Amino acid sequence: MTSKPETTAAGIASAVAARKMSALDATETALARIKQHDGILNSFTDVTADRARAKARAIDADIAAGKEVGPLAGVPFAVKNLFDVADLPTRAGSKINRDLPPARRDAALIERMEAAGAVLVGALNMGEYAYDFTGENVHDGPSRNPHDTTRMTGGSSGGSGSAVGGALVPIALGSDTNGSIRVPSSFCGIFGLKPTYGRLSRARSFPFVASLDHLGPFARSATDLALAYDVMQGPDPEDSACTTRGLEPTLPLIANPVSDLRIAIAGGYFQKNVFPEAVEAVSRVARALGATQVVDVPEAARARAAAYVITTTEGASLHLDRLRKRPNDFDPAVRDRLIAGAMVPAPLVDRAQKFRRWYRAQLADIFKSVDVLLAPATPCTAPKLGQVNFNLDGVELPVRANIGIHTQPISFIGLPVVAVPVPLEPLPIGVQIIAAPWREDIALRVAYALEKMGVAAAPSPRGI
Repeated sequence: MTSKPETTAAGIASAVAARKMSALDATETALARIKQHDGILNSFTDVTADRARAKARAIDADIAAGKEVGPLAGVPFAVKNLFDVADLPTRAGSKINRDLPPARRDAALIERMEAAGAVLVGALNMGEYAYDFTGENVHDGPSRNPHDTTRMTGGSSGGSGSAVGGALVPIALGSDTNGSIRVPSSFCGIFGLKPTYGRLSRARSFPFVASLDHLGPFARSATDLALAYDVMQGPDPEDSACTTRGLEPTLPLIANPVSDLRIAIAGGYFQKNVFPEAVEAVSRVARALGATQVVDVPEAARARAAAYVITTTEGASLHLDRLRKRPNDFDPAVRDRLIAGAMVPAPLVDRAQKFRRWYRAQLADIFKSVDVLLAPATPCTAPKLGQVNFNLDGVELPVRANIGIHTQPISFIGLPVVAVPVPLEPLPIGVQIIAAPWREDIALRVAYALEKMGVAAAPSPRGI
């Protein structure tokens, strides 16, 4: 059996199943690449090498015995460290959580990935308690952008973005409350899927905002993204939001033509507060798809404001005991926002929730006549690490608060989105492919078509 330098999940799984490469070879290749490059990227907080090798050997033994192996057989993957990983404390990017006892069982999505044959190689750096858009963790240090290590990965799934963007692993899992999958996808030049709220189980993952939290995959191709997403689907009684939908496989569908789809550009709010590179990326995607219609999304700015209110108040409620007992062990920026959230008047929260219901209905009306909306994933390419402000049309805006300006109005109502990477020079940037609830298949079809056209692509890492 000889090793082959496969880099995609689909390629690795195919080679392992065909006995052209062993699962152990694929695992050792990933572990070697992590050892070589993670000192620079700082993607990982934990590397589970012994566990990974044991899993890979078991897969190879099954293949040798003629047993069937799953569609991700031998594929290395890693997870944001808010996922429970058996025998590790679930850090959630914090100092405080390191004092927790080790998790006794893996998160539901890890179990589903491993049931499909994937091999967990570690846990990934992230913004503290997922309240972050930069990828800069004060306890573990910043994850670094694989295309320019002086720049941000985006957050809060920063380690997931850098690990996949740096080709340390072909697939990583992250979470997205206000943009934490789509922002790192944009900055690190990879594909990311924020599914419909309630589509993938959040069981045994550390929460941030229960009514906004989503889990999902990152990958270097649309096919790999669909492959990972499909094996994680299915209801789970342990997550009350994930109990209504059965399996709806997308991988056989993504190669379908997109000429029948009604694709529009999100206008108004989504064309404001953007740098030229974001405008260019959306324009390239729209031209490739033949999209000329511009649809205004009503009150998107207010949706972002309401998302902030719900985020900070729900987050504060979750962390009140920690804020009282260990305030000095928080990242000060996170602590101060949570304290502010604890003081938001209840009537304001009620107004935000009522507005969310109205806003959801407005978007439902739009999706009666449109299948897909295109919008920037971030207003710019990756800022410098430590950068506090950026200048937009002569106005100084805080970086941390405005990176998610175009993602928050979408996750606010749980719509499915694929972020596709547009490989501009010198840095990539992402575009959101937004679909109606439960139509991940449509967003993935568009992503796949853009990849085949050469418009969307994950560039090779240039910073390592």
